Amino acid sequence: MVKSNAWALLPIVVFLVIYLGLGILFEYILGVEMGFYSVPIVVAILIAIFVGSLQNRRLNLDQKLQVMADGLTDKNVITMVLIYLVAGTFIGVVGRSSAESVVYFVLSFLPARYAVVALFVVACFVSLTMGTSVGTVTLIVPIGVAVSEASGFSLSLCVAAVVGGTMFGDNLSFISDTTIAACNGQGCEMKDKFKQNFKIAVPAALITLVLLFIISLQADINKSVNKSYNLIQLIPYLLVLIGGIAGINVFAVLLLGIVSGSIIMLATRESSFVELVGNMGTGSSGMFESSMVAILVSNMAALIREAGGFEALLNGIKKVFTGNRGGQLGMGVLVSIIDIATANNTVAIIMANPIAKEMQNAYNIDPRKAASLLDTFSCVFQGIIPYGAQMLVAISACKSLGHEVSAFEVIPRLFYPYLLFVSSLLFIFVDFSSLFRSRKDKQNKEKIEDENDQETENVENKNEVDITVA
Repeated sequence: MVKSNAWALLPIVVFLVIYLGLGILFEYILGVEMGFYSVPIVVAILIAIFVGSLQNRRLNLDQKLQVMADGLTDKNVITMVLIYLVAGTFIGVVGRSSAESVVYFVLSFLPARYAVVALFVVACFVSLTMGTSVGTVTLIVPIGVAVSEASGFSLSLCVAAVVGGTMFGDNLSFISDTTIAACNGQGCEMKDKFKQNFKIAVPAALITLVLLFIISLQADINKSVNKSYNLIQLIPYLLVLIGGIAGINVFAVLLLGIVSGSIIMLATRESSFVELVGNMGTGSSGMFESSMVAILVSNMAALIREAGGFEALLNGIKKVFTGNRGGQLGMGVLVSIIDIATANNTVAIIMANPIAKEMQNAYNIDPRKAASLLDTFSCVFQGIIPYGAQMLVAISACKSLGHEVSAFEVIPRLFYPYLLFVSSLLFIFVDFSSLFRSRKDKQNKEKIEDENDQETENVENKNEVDITVA
């Protein structure tokens, strides 16, 4: 049993101070252009790991290295890194021209004014069918870049629409790792968890659509987009989208896109064989930083867990939150903090599952609600944190296509995660079913009273008739 130790959470604080603090200092105080890019996230995490390595004196350095190595044995970490590299290769193969063909084809029959709304809807649908937010970001962000160029909408708004939409599917999809982890950990059926999640996610998505629609109406986008496109270049995207809808494994889907894209690029002479191989390397190398972040964050989380940081976190939550609704909120806080620390919502759910199961029993929480809340709150913060996989991949994809955008330009426009957070709180503290039930009971009561009044009136009328006859 690991002993509780709140000081073990210090590496997280160090990382946030360095990464966020220096970024704000450079960007907004010193006025450094693209200041947030001046703070290398890998170095910030390395410093945090160094701080973690100085703690927990019961282990020597070799033992701590073994702890960090054990942190990489989770298959989710390896899966994430491989998705990064394969996704980067796909971007390198299909390149800019293929993404432009997709967007120009769509905009040929869709007004440019509503392009951002379409991006959000497409991202929601694709992530729901594929079950992976990272894979969806990989596919749709290049299209978002082309939408921004063609329509005039800011790149940050287009990227935010895509990232927000991907978290919708990550939260609801039957084949999402987060869904599988939450349901298995809390002991409920996926279909039952889906019904609970649907009540939280759909209202947030609909309000997001309304906000994007209002922004679209207010935008000064009067131009039409009439640029040439090559329909054959849509095939890699269509194959990937159809594969995702069919529920094919994300790796198989991306490999299908790479193979089809390579054949098409060579056949249409968009790239020579040498250029194509070079583009593959460039695309995958563009994901090296994201891959390294995933590895280093896993190392940091392993050190914190071994030193008792997460145990202290769990004990603190159990002391603060009481009652059924308090327990539900405590679950949300628990998985949110772990997700902020690990930058991986699947890992956060897996780590939170044991204590959440205890809380489920202690606070008498429905397993379906427990699984739903763990998944939802983890997706809220996973979609917002600037060092999360979704944000890193989105920024890397933009950069690989020759565009720069800061995570802190995107974060204020992430309407869906913020609304999902509000919707989750309402789900906890407002019993809508009882409200509807009370309304129905009131209507039934009024109906009975009306029937009684009518019966009384009929009796009185009958008595009056009888008196008149007599």
